[in-house]
Amino acid sequence: MRRLLPYPLLTASLLVMWVLLNDLTSGHVLLGAVIAISASNVMARLQPQKPRIRRWLSIPQLIAIVAADILRSNIAVARLILRQKHVRRVSGFVTIPLDLRDHTGLSVLACIVTSTPGTAWVEYDSARSTLLLHVFDLVDEGEWIDLIKNRYERLLMEIFE
Repeated sequence: MRRLLPYPLLTASLLVMWVLLNDLTSGHVLLGAVIAISASNVMARLQPQKPRIRRWLSIPQLIAIVAADILRSNIAVARLILRQKHVRRVSGFVTIPLDLRDHTGLSVLACIVTSTPGTAWVEYDSARSTLLLHVFDLVDEGEWIDLIKNRYERLLMEIFE
């Protein structure tokens, strides 16, 4: 069974996503199952490092913080765009030194930063352990460094390292 479904959670979530994006018919369920099982087997051949979660209790806190930040950022970006003539906006890049080394934690941080409107993960330099972040409305670089390090990186290090 492990050979057919090396990543059962991935297979199940892909199947659920397929059914949610398409109709709930037997044909779509069958096609979604074939695609999900195939994707799971491709992942097994890539042999990714399996994440180790050390503090499960920090995950709900991280989810709540990210959800609140995404909501707040949506409102802030919408205001900036709608009041474009009245507000002076300066976009820019911020280099953030990271202490986080876990690959899964870095991937989660990339998802958080990229899913938050107004920010984009541009580059990660593994040799220097720095993140290059693009910010839509850059007012204070230090504030962004503090936000990433104390709000996200600290929790991700608790969870994964």
